[in-house]
This record gives sequence, structure tokens and C-alpha cells, in this order.
Amino acid sequence: MKLHFIAKRYIATLKIIQMLVIGLIREGKSPADNRVALTPAQCRWMKQHVPNVAILVQSSKNRCYSDDEYSKAGMQIVEDMQPCDILLGIKEVPIHMLIPNKKYLFFSHTKKQQPHNQKLLQAIIEKKITLLDYECLEHEDGQRIIGFGFFAGVVGAHNGIMAYGNRTQLFQLPRVFQCKDYRSLIHHYFGLKLPNIKIAVTGSGRVAHGILEVMNLMGIHEVEADEYLERKFSYPVYVQLKGADLYTHKETKIYRREHFHQHSSEYRSRFLPFTRCTDILMNGIYWDASIPRLFENTDVDDRFTIKTIADITDDEHGSIPINLGDAIIENPVYGVDRKTLQKIEPYTPNSIDMMAVGNLPNELPRDASSYFGEQLLKHILQDLINNGSEIIERATIVKQGDLTNTYAYLKEYANV
Repeated sequence: MKLHFIAKRYIATLKIIQMLVIGLIREGKSPADNRVALTPAQCRWMKQHVPNVAILVQSSKNRCYSDDEYSKAGMQIVEDMQPCDILLGIKEVPIHMLIPNKKYLFFSHTKKQQPHNQKLLQAIIEKKITLLDYECLEHEDGQRIIGFGFFAGVVGAHNGIMAYGNRTQLFQLPRVFQCKDYRSLIHHYFGLKLPNIKIAVTGSGRVAHGILEVMNLMGIHEVEADEYLERKFSYPVYVQLKGADLYTHKETKIYRREHFHQHSSEYRSRFLPFTRCTDILMNGIYWDASIPRLFENTDVDDRFTIKTIADITDDEHGSIPINLGDAIIENPVYGVDRKTLQKIEPYTPNSIDMMAVGNLPNELPRDASSYFGEQLLKHILQDLINNGSEIIERATIVKQGDLTNTYAYLKEYANV
């Protein structure tokens, strides 16, 4: 009761001196996500170095940092987020937890018109909310500014190798979430002896960088694409496949990055030869419905050598057509029957083992949160405080209940 009274008095003081109030909201999605937008240390730094900004932390039992850690950093722990001007979360906010007329930042997963979040976007519009999506924070060249992609790549790559070890019984790796942090995780790679496997890594962004970090820490050798396709090796190898390695124009047979992003339906996949000689596929590419899949269901035949797929970008029936939907952190791998392409138990003679989890960085929540918060402070904070920039405008899907021009294509999806 005393703490509640102190919090109310503190909030009243903020209103009098007209401070901008940022709130760290409690994650409400199930299963619960442990990550945070700002760590206690980052909140303390803001309190010391950013004038006229205050931070309120909504009480939560599920965060990777406890209420007590935020309190010791000088933050007020509250329940009511109504006094906040800007609300920071991580995953989608449940509809019943949305506060009307507020400005939110979180991953809404609506820009691709994802069916499971259609009602969420409709509710955001109805409640006159302003929504900035972290996924849409981009530089002018389209490069993402902020995200958890690196740690998704790290955890996904680890889980992919772990799944192959479980399948073959040739080696064992622990679960990532059982490790204290990233530093303790990589100690398990020292002395790890892998069989002579071929690993295809797709992508060139943050996710791919995380994958490559694990490949290199495990001592897996990188080779060029032509070598990978033509040679057999007496040691484990990987190849990184970027845009020009994966796609070609149907008519000109040339890949041009800018043209591909504007007219991706005019391209076809070049990945099929790699399905004939790969043991593990680590998928880290961006995908939407206009982009060709890496392969089709009909390509899964007797020549399809891939035994384990870590679909780290995780689009159901997306770039990996046999991604049959999300698994969960506690049980991240399921099998796909080679004949029927139906979901079965993993690690069986007839299965392709699929690792597909939507919140992989939650296995290393403190490391991932610290990295995310650093990018938020470095690239976004000042623009938020100053009430806008071109970057902020491009990332705003809904402004005070109206779809912005950039996202007008969502009108039918949002039923407006």
C-alpha cells in the first residue's frame, strides 16, 4: 500500500513538471515472453542522461529482469500504465490489454497481413492507438535498424545442430535456455567434434550473422557454392547463400537486388541443386508471398538429402513449404514425413526434422534484451523524444486510429 501511494505521488509530480513518460509494459501473450525493450541498466542510464523523460515499469513476474532489479535501478514499479505517453513492449499486445489513444511500440506481425493478428490491428484502429512496429524501423536503404535477429540466428543455428545430433546420436548439445547466458553457451562448442556434414545457410542480414557466428565458433569451414555442390569433404563445411545465389530472373537470368525487391514475382529459385547435397539447412532469409520459395513440396523426393531444417525466419508454408507451423521452445523440433509431408515425430527414418520456433531469442533473454535496448537507445530514442522523424513515420502503421499512407494496402485486411 505504501509503495502504491509513493508511485501515485511520483506520477502526479511527473504531470506537474510535464515530463515525457515511457512505460515498459508487461508481456501478455501466451506463452509468456521474457524479453524486455530496456534493461534496468539502460533505464538507469536514461534517468541520468536524458532530461525530461521518466520511465515507469509495469510489474511482471515473467521478465528476465525482476521488478526488484528495476527498482534498484531507480525505476518506479506500477500497475497502471495510463499516465504513460509511450508504451514499449516486445510481442503482440493482447486486445484486452490495449489502452485507447496511446502510442505503442512492439512487434505486431501485421505488415504481411498475418491472419492470426488481423483482429489485433482492427482493435488498434478502433481504439485510436498509434502503432510503431519495430520490424518497420528501417534506414533509407531498407536495412532494419532494430531487432532480435542476431540472437534468433544464434539460437536457431544451435538448435539446428543440436537436432542433427539428436537424430544421428553422434554428438549432444544442451538446450540454450539451460545455459546462464551466451558466454556460457559457447563453452559447449569447445572440443565439439562434428561429422562430415554439409550445411547451407541462407540470408545476409542479422539472422544470418547470428548463424555464421555459431558456425565459426563450432569450427565449421566455409566453402564457396561451386565447391559445395561438386565436392565431398572430410570435415564439416557450410556455404552462405545470398540473393544472387538463391534467385535468378526468369527471362534475363540475372539477379539485381533492387529490382528483385520491387519485382520478386519475376524471379525463380536457384536453390534446388543444394537440396541434393545438403544435410542441414539453416534458413535466415526474409520472405513474403511474392517471393519464390526455396523449393516446392514436389521437390521432396528420393534425391532430397536434407535431414534437418532450422527455419529461423519461420514463415508457415513460406520459403520452406514444409514448415507446418510453430513448435515451442520446450519442444522445438517436429518431424515432417517425407512421403505424406504430414507432421510426425522427429528423428525417425522417414522424417525431415523441422526446427521452427517464433520466439527463439527468448532462450537467451538477457543477452537479447541488452542488445535490443542498445539499438533502441542509439538509433530511435532521440527521435521518439523529439516527436518524430522520417524513420519514425515510415515505421508508423497506424496513427491515432488511421492507417498511414505507407500501410494503406492493409485497408481490406483491417476492414476499414
